[in-house]
Amino acid sequence: MKTVNLKEIETSELKEKLEAEVGRLHQMKLNHAVAPLENPSQIKLLRRDIARMKTELRQRELNK
Repeated sequence: MKTVNLKEIETSELKEKLEAEVGRLHQMKLNHAVAPLENPSQIKLLRRDIARMKTELRQRELNK
């Protein structure tokens, strides 16, 4: 997800999306521990998306 897209999303919706992505990351890590994923780089990409969301939320918090 691009940062441009994140800026257009409302704060409450962004928080919900963040929670969903964190849950998805935990599930992917668990699945990868049991049986290797076809594309393990998906974990890295998801981690970076989560970091982008957290950064955007923090910027909004500081700009209030």
